[in-house]
Amino acid sequence: MMLSRWQPFSPVWNQLHQLQDEMNRLVERWGTNGGQAGAGTYPAVNVWEDAEALHVEAELPGLNLKDLEIHVTGNNQLTIKGERKPNVPEKSVWHRQERGFGQFVRVLTLPFDIDSNKVEARFENGVLMLNLAKHPAAKPRKITVKAE
Repeated sequence: MMLSRWQPFSPVWNQLHQLQDEMNRLVERWGTNGGQAGAGTYPAVNVWEDAEALHVEAELPGLNLKDLEIHVTGNNQLTIKGERKPNVPEKSVWHRQERGFGQFVRVLTLPFDIDSNKVEARFENGVLMLNLAKHPAAKPRKITVKAE
């Protein structure tokens, strides 16, 4: 017979952790400024997974590769950092400026650990494409059931 400690508040703590996770997802989705483009939401990203990897696409029009840094830390944190410099013609006057310029940092907490040694990055037509291989522990394993 296995003994376990009685924890009367365990379901409450589980619900609080679940609520915290949901709030983190909302804040991450909508950013700190109501979901409008700008600080905290640039560059716009798409993230999806398949059986082997997590895929990230980030829109970075007008960015030079020398002004871009990509870091994976803690096995589940992706940082995209860079600077988009303005193209200011000499002896001219701005009439409208809707495209943002300057330094940016976008940090994404990934849904599972990745293998930081197996990250591939491509930059085509202003879109950064990352393939982040899943860590072996994050891949599903098929378990064989034995009958007796």
